[in-house]
Amino acid sequence: MSLPNLRLSKNEDRRLRAGHVWIFSNEVNIKETPLTAFEPGQAAIIEDAAGRPLGSGYVNPNALICARLVSRDPQYVLDQSLLTHRFNIALSLRERLFDQPFYRLAFGDSDALPGLIVDRYGEIVVAQLTTAGMERVKGEIIGALNKVLKPRTIILRNDVASRQLEGLPGYVETVQGEAPDAIVLEEHGVKFEVPLLTGQKTGWFYDQRMNRSRLRAYARGARVLDVFSYLGAWGLQAAAAGAESVTCVDSSARAVEGITRNAALNGMQDRVSVQREEAFEALARLRADRERFDVVIIDPPAFIKRRKDIPQGTMAYQRLNQAAMQVLAKDGVLVSCSCSYHMAREKLRDILLKSSRHLDRFMALVEEGHQGPDHPVHPAIPETAYLKVFFARVLPS
Repeated sequence: MSLPNLRLSKNEDRRLRAGHVWIFSNEVNIKETPLTAFEPGQAAIIEDAAGRPLGSGYVNPNALICARLVSRDPQYVLDQSLLTHRFNIALSLRERLFDQPFYRLAFGDSDALPGLIVDRYGEIVVAQLTTAGMERVKGEIIGALNKVLKPRTIILRNDVASRQLEGLPGYVETVQGEAPDAIVLEEHGVKFEVPLLTGQKTGWFYDQRMNRSRLRAYARGARVLDVFSYLGAWGLQAAAAGAESVTCVDSSARAVEGITRNAALNGMQDRVSVQREEAFEALARLRADRERFDVVIIDPPAFIKRRKDIPQGTMAYQRLNQAAMQVLAKDGVLVSCSCSYHMAREKLRDILLKSSRHLDRFMALVEEGHQGPDHPVHPAIPETAYLKVFFARVLPS
């Protein structure tokens, strides 16, 4: 199959040769290869300024990231054969890591599948196609998933905001089998009922699995507060580890119902209380009521989604961490998380330090966490390293 060429301007191939796979619209030689000649998601051969092939990829003339490299060998294009091969490679890692088929199978660029997320829930697969290039080969993706996993059900959760940047509509579709209202998964011996069609993202946050396992060492006999609780993933792990009591806070009525069901599912309803309240308001009320907790977990949604959000988002993280410290007992542990790529690990660490000094508290970082191994980091693509977790001991000065 003969593919059109997309030529880069002089010296604009350096980032690609260093390992990155994104191409921005201002890096293209539009005189030689005008972007307007391409359809959204169209396959192409990527060339350097001298016309030497860098590999194959796909193009979206309507997006700031106008192309993504799929293979550094131009003879391989994004078809069912290549998708099957990449899925098999991704699967081989996950099967080494996990005893049960519950994990993120494909993590976009880090699994050489730019624009594609696939989460596995046993016999059910939930995928997100976030680029026009992946949307264009939707049928091939479904075929490859069937060849590699043979799932009973395939759900497309294509309702993420990032699709708007690609000019794509949002939708949720069950393309194979029947989708249940919810499934039950087990993490570290705790069962959770997860809504795959209506839950956040693809339903569950596998990326925090390893960090939640570390929480158990701090939770025994403790009073625990879990803010932004969603389905109680952190809080119920604390209860399973022997926490004296767990308070889960979330602003969503659906999440509160989910936490309540999950607590009952594990026989923890006597030790787990659930409050529907906005996070900052809940922390202010708890402080006013002189409530104190041995462990406080804050795992908020991304406050910084774009670079321009950094100033406002940084202030939000500062306020949140300071408010969390104000409801900690004298020798308390704060678990502070950020899934904002634009919030650097060093910056979050500085925020924790500044918050503790503002309150005249002594703080020591005990552990650091990051995303689990089914969310691998591509060393040339810093955007794939997004999750930061600090376990901080906070004491009187």
